[in-house]
Amino acid sequence: MLLAAAFLILSMALIVASSELFTNGIEWLGQRLNLNEGVVGSVLAAIGTALPETLVPLVAIVSFGSEQGNEVSIGAITGSPFMLSTLTLGLCGIFVYVFHRRGLRPLELKLDYRVLKRDLRFFLLAFSLAYLACFSPADPLLRRGLGTMIILIYPVYIYFTLKADGNVGEEPGALYLSRFGGSSNSNSLVLILLQVMLSILGIAVGAYYFVDGIQDVSQMLGFPPQVLSIMISPIATEFPEKMNSILWLRRGKDTLALGNVTGALVFQGTILGGFGVACTQWNLGLDAKIGAAVAIVSGAITLFMANKEKLSFRYLTLGAVVYLICILVFQSNK
Repeated sequence: MLLAAAFLILSMALIVASSELFTNGIEWLGQRLNLNEGVVGSVLAAIGTALPETLVPLVAIVSFGSEQGNEVSIGAITGSPFMLSTLTLGLCGIFVYVFHRRGLRPLELKLDYRVLKRDLRFFLLAFSLAYLACFSPADPLLRRGLGTMIILIYPVYIYFTLKADGNVGEEPGALYLSRFGGSSNSNSLVLILLQVMLSILGIAVGAYYFVDGIQDVSQMLGFPPQVLSIMISPIATEFPEKMNSILWLRRGKDTLALGNVTGALVFQGTILGGFGVACTQWNLGLDAKIGAAVAIVSGAITLFMANKEKLSFRYLTLGAVVYLICILVFQSNK
């Protein structure tokens, strides 16, 4: 039990560290390409920090193509949007208040609501289709066609995001490889691409051992793998989103902070949702259905508040409360 838990913790640490490398490298790539903050936050940073939760279900199916592999994959696919739309947004609200109390930022959020509204609309479209698919006939051809259609929503989202106006953000911290190599040239395209490739390798290795550890621990504790992956997997794999958003909030970059979260929601709702529908059995248990439904409702309410341009730290903080209530429900259904 201790050995399995140790491997699970080490794999989580590798995923987090590799994701940080990826995000740093991808932000420098955005600087090289002269992309605006909306693209960097909602696309580049979101893709980078969404890689762990993307690879976990992929690795689960490819490497553990059993019933448990499907269970872990489905739990990760539904658990990631659930946690982002509740706990992650809740932490954003909490840290806005904390930073305000420490005199580091104003209490009011300064947002480009166009970014959030665009992201949330695409997320709700894609993830709602994926959710409804679990109630459709289990015809493989129908599921694959619908899953492919959901995945293809993401390129449309990228097109509209790239077309949108916006300002180029400030340079991120120095490229990690330039720090370790004693070079001050963070603009080296070779170093940027090398760091991105190394980080992807680290995420893939970490995801493999994380899925293996999830199955071992779930058997020892008596948890169904789908339930455990809903509760545990997103805590580790979405740590980069949380940290990036918290750091941006501290610096008053609210659009980047929340755009990172909503952009990750779009990526997960389209790429992960489509993959789940097309490539897994997509038999959602009660907890997975609850988690997915909460993510959709939370996204819809957040979109409503964004349309009114009334998002505040108080509303965001409620997400953490919703998350805790749902975890208690999952525990009672164990």
